Amino acid sequence: MKFGGTSVGSAQRIKNLVPLINNGERKIVVLSAMSGTTNLLVDISASLYTKDFMKLKLQISNLDLQYKKVIAELFSKKDSIENASELLTEHLNFIKSFTLDLFTVNEEKAILAQGELISTALLHLYLTEQNISSVLLPALDFMRIDETEEPEVPFIKKMISKTLEQFSAENLFITQGYICRNLFGEIDNLKRGGSDYTATLIGAAVKATEIQIWTDIDGLHNNDPRIIEKTFAVTELSFDEAAELAYFGAKILHPTCVLPAKKENIPVRLLNTMQPTATGTIISNKPAPDRITAIAAKDNLSAIKIKSARMLLAYGFLRAVFEVFERYKTPIDMISTSEVAVSLTIDSDKHLEEIISELQQFGLVEVDKNQTIICIVGTFGADKQGYASRIFDSLKNIPIRMISYGGSENNISLLVNSDLKKAALVSLNKGLF
Repeated sequence: MKFGGTSVGSAQRIKNLVPLINNGERKIVVLSAMSGTTNLLVDISASLYTKDFMKLKLQISNLDLQYKKVIAELFSKKDSIENASELLTEHLNFIKSFTLDLFTVNEEKAILAQGELISTALLHLYLTEQNISSVLLPALDFMRIDETEEPEVPFIKKMISKTLEQFSAENLFITQGYICRNLFGEIDNLKRGGSDYTATLIGAAVKATEIQIWTDIDGLHNNDPRIIEKTFAVTELSFDEAAELAYFGAKILHPTCVLPAKKENIPVRLLNTMQPTATGTIISNKPAPDRITAIAAKDNLSAIKIKSARMLLAYGFLRAVFEVFERYKTPIDMISTSEVAVSLTIDSDKHLEEIISELQQFGLVEVDKNQTIICIVGTFGADKQGYASRIFDSLKNIPIRMISYGGSENNISLLVNSDLKKAALVSLNKGLF
């Protein structure tokens, strides 16, 4: 069971977790930092980089006050309050210790880890006060990434199994999401997907019966609820559909996170901490029926078109183009080709100028920024009829920059100018749902 920042965002919400996690079943609970904490720690790191110690003192004081309020509301026994206060002082002193030496990115990662370490310690202390037996598992003991920043799955499996064997009589385990160690033993983090990734990696390692991701929304919705008024939670998704939706902007889950669960065939359930009885969404290997399932959108893209007569009937042309992006470690989201041109999109403009400069050796290069991919996810087999006409009829008044269809049975992607994103989502919602 993984609980996000809003699910542990206050003393009351931490209390609300107890009935969800303490029902006699054996489970591992993964926690994010309390909402707002990581942002504060990022600000503290910025002050350490610039050596603005006056600002730093104020930021640490704000963090201290925030957590003292949580401790006062969470605990009722004197010894619990004392233990929690001591714990908070230790973490704050750890942060303050970085004023004494050179501050680098490695130290910043150690500071960013404090949020998860505090939230898990507070829950563990609260369970102890409630006479509920639990074990605090330090994620830094078993979560490790390799030189390519990918999780070391065999190591994770070996170490967590070893730990669980030591506590065979225990039912409840608490650990940190997001944080890990790198190849050199330094504190690091999982970056993509953070705590969700921790949960699916652990779930896969222990072959859990189910992985639950608890957030503040009741499952994965058929469209963006921030833009569309009447959306609904999709009750069942295939892993392939979930991966497409997550990759193309559905905020509830990162695309990397579903892979460990898919590999071990473990269902992932998305649930709402604020409405625990809501059905939510279950993601599994069960094949999806023929349908249009949901729509997602990915913003801040750049579209690049390379037009060249050299491309005509030339093998090796596309490889040469893709090698440019490989050199600059820039992934391509979407691609469309014709006889004399190739259009593609990227979501990072970090090396855009260098990429354009190299691509100009192949022909004329055009770049459009401020683009959005609209991704329609469902089951669109090559023999299925009618889906494309429904989609394009819905968008008859929206100019479309690119179309990608056929690369996957679960995805039709369209590129529009970001100014038209809302209009496109509204039109599709009306036409498809």
